[in-house]
Amino acid sequence: MLKVVVAGAAGRMGKQIINALSDDDRFVLAGAFESSGHPAVGQDAGLLAGAGPLGIVVEDSFEKTDRDADVLIDFTTPESTLKNILFAKSRNLAMVIGTTGFSEDILHEISEVVSQIKCVMAPNMSVGVNVMFRIAGELAKILGDEYDVEIVEAHHNLKKDAPSGTALRLADVLAGAMGLNLESAAVYCRKGIIGERSPDEIGIQVIRGGDITGDHTVIFAGTGERIELTHRAHNRRNFARGALRAALWIVKQPEGLYDMQDVLGLKGL
Repeated sequence: MLKVVVAGAAGRMGKQIINALSDDDRFVLAGAFESSGHPAVGQDAGLLAGAGPLGIVVEDSFEKTDRDADVLIDFTTPESTLKNILFAKSRNLAMVIGTTGFSEDILHEISEVVSQIKCVMAPNMSVGVNVMFRIAGELAKILGDEYDVEIVEAHHNLKKDAPSGTALRLADVLAGAMGLNLESAAVYCRKGIIGERSPDEIGIQVIRGGDITGDHTVIFAGTGERIELTHRAHNRRNFARGALRAALWIVKQPEGLYDMQDVLGLKGL
């Protein structure tokens, strides 16, 4: 069985991951931790996640978890993830990272370390979303510059970063397929007399409200027709299943940084 440590065990995704692995006999929860002073510290991680008692207490630091674990799964904050990567490196642990909202500075720091461990890092662990990345790029190549491309994403009102990491990855895939520089092509807001739309724009619009788990739509708008490619997450369980699939895959790989396209074998198809 794969021994998993879960960072951010009391978070929305941390609980989902603990639930998912408790139902799968290929995994065992080897540790769970939260930030120091978090009210979940000292509680049984399984009870906290609604999976029943698992005999693993939520610790207040990574150092207190099982040193013989195989992989660390991290859906936390950019700053916490950076620290956890250094801990994983010190124990020669594989890592699965689903955290989003990284600044360029933190991404630069991460890139210097993460290639020295076995790591899958992706803004969205959903199998369906990663298939969507592939299809969106192919559609953009086929349709060409006669179709305007827009991205609309919607999430719950507690999400801190915008646009979502998934929307940004979609935009990056589309820009690559269209031969555009995303930094200059991306348009995040339109207001007032903005003039005609440039064919070299990729619009990225954001909706926040209620308890929306995550919706992403790419619109290819042509003359007289449009194609809409949509993925809707009904709950977070699919993200947790994808993270566990990534964990099983990454422990068998050489050191290096991978994403879910690698895990699913979608690259080079």
